[in-house]
Amino acid sequence: MKIKAVAHRSPRIEMLPLIDVVFLLLVVFIYAMLAMAVHRGLPVALPDSAAAEPETEALIAISITAAGDIFVDRVPVALADLQGTLARLAQEEKQRGVLLFADRQLPYQALFQVLDRVRQAGLHRISLQADPEQTQ
Repeated sequence: MKIKAVAHRSPRIEMLPLIDVVFLLLVVFIYAMLAMAVHRGLPVALPDSAAAEPETEALIAISITAAGDIFVDRVPVALADLQGTLARLAQEEKQRGVLLFADRQLPYQALFQVLDRVRQAGLHRISLQADPEQTQ
């Protein structure tokens, strides 16, 4: 009886499954990073802007609804109490700024009343937030 010798081939690492796993991990990390983004403003209909860029710093978020309701970091605040609330938050950390989420239907005068209170509280870094403009 004759036994054939089996030729040994050197082991080979298949690259296609490895590439699939790497891309899958990349997608998972991207979605996880987007899920961890800080969205502290309330959902309001922001105006569109071609130059809108999202802010990533830890700032005070002020949201103003179309009805004129004011929220500081999702906590409702009356217009009369806004200056004191902002001054207290500004004392906790120097060089603090404000992200202002104002509904597009908000009257111009109501927006300026809030802006005046923000400046009177000693905060001068104000960023008006907008949605990126949709190009077709």
